[in-house]
Amino acid sequence: MDDPSRNPIGWEQSFWLCMTTTTGPQFYAYQGYQCAYDYLTPASGATGQPLLLIHPIGVGLSRHFWDRFAGEWFRQGHRNPLYSPDLLGCGDSAMPRAAYHPDDWAKQLQEFMQTVVQRPAIALVQGALLPVAIELAHRQPDLLRGLVLCGPPAWPLMTRDTPAWQHRLVWNGFDSPLGAGFYRYARRSQFLQSFSTRQLFAAAQDVDAEWLALLQEGARDPASRHAVFAFLAGFWRQDYRAKMAAISQPTLVVMGDRASSISREGKQETPAERIADYLQGFPKGESVTIPGRNVLPYESTVEFVAAIAPFIQRLDQSP
Repeated sequence: MDDPSRNPIGWEQSFWLCMTTTTGPQFYAYQGYQCAYDYLTPASGATGQPLLLIHPIGVGLSRHFWDRFAGEWFRQGHRNPLYSPDLLGCGDSAMPRAAYHPDDWAKQLQEFMQTVVQRPAIALVQGALLPVAIELAHRQPDLLRGLVLCGPPAWPLMTRDTPAWQHRLVWNGFDSPLGAGFYRYARRSQFLQSFSTRQLFAAAQDVDAEWLALLQEGARDPASRHAVFAFLAGFWRQDYRAKMAAISQPTLVVMGDRASSISREGKQETPAERIADYLQGFPKGESVTIPGRNVLPYESTVEFVAAIAPFIQRLDQSP
């Protein structure tokens, strides 16, 4: 970030000054696979309910998407412990060749919560990984005390079924030598910068070297393409209205004032309209709008932390 008011001492310095963690990731076993996670606490000691950080799926994305948020969370004096897992197919977790569905990742997080966290948490979920959090809440609601939706997707994408054969057809196209070639192209710095500027960030200067290096490192293993292609195939695109209506936990919708949609269905939707739809969809929904576009925990870190802190603190104080 070039604006010092948004990141006063630089996120890398803030990260290490305010946080303690083990060297490298920790691991747990899930269905025979090795899965990675970070457990992050402030140097002053952890208090309050844990936060479960659910990273987005995309070229090179992993648990490290949340590193900048974690440093700023502790820098602003908050002490909730943070659990930041890599989903299967991403980061330092195993990368089996599989057409991942939201419930696959939800089952993984359910196991993670049961065996590693071992107490209810507040889930922060980025973008279109919202279906994973919904499935987790549906499978075992007692694992979650609340939800923070960080730039959730266009409402039509969450409320409209698309044919299973269509998703499978797209997946089969990606799961081929042609798809492997496309992934090699997509992980180039030029492509990542162009896509991030056009679709993710509000300000082109925020697509910095740190962001591009994070993505390129995360995409270095070609097996990371399977999770990305499963996401692009649209296995997550279903009608979730009934499951959202059944979520009784408090839910905070955090929207960027320049939020946009990659899909045609959401092109005409304003941020205010999207918020209104989500507040109708979740029984205990509330919202806040901050500067930014679609990757708020990364592009607008200071504002994002300040926006969600009252919600987290209120849940900490509730019985």
